[in-house]
Amino acid sequence: MAPPRTNKEGRTFPFTPALRALLDRQRRYTETVEKTRGQIIRWVFHRDGRPIRDFRGAWDKACAKVGLAGLIPHDLRRSAVRNLVRAGVPEQIAMRLTGHKTRDIFDRYDIVDEADLRDGVAKLAAYAATQTATAAPRRKVVPMR
Repeated sequence: MAPPRTNKEGRTFPFTPALRALLDRQRRYTETVEKTRGQIIRWVFHRDGRPIRDFRGAWDKACAKVGLAGLIPHDLRRSAVRNLVRAGVPEQIAMRLTGHKTRDIFDRYDIVDEADLRDGVAKLAAYAATQTATAAPRRKVVPMR
């Protein structure tokens, strides 16, 4: 499998409290391993101080265990795009967070499904109902003589 293509540009992605907690726990674990082995570990995630060369086997096992067999890591980028858009994050900000440079590629990740279509129609119906309820009474039109 070829390595993922990347534009080699860094991104800013602010940490959520949950992500911060995960990275803090990993840092504490790494510090424990560093003290035990007497070496500095350069990797955030590692196997007892050694770099992770290939995580696919562990990934596949973990996905199967939670009922997501066949999921690939890149699927998470698609999920991130969908979740950002559905959470109401402006698309330009979502594109910056996910690293998409063009609207065309971003749109490929923002897959629309039947639930999205139903949600769109429900929003339209709700909007139409508010317009009808708040509309000024119609004037009677009479022909001019």
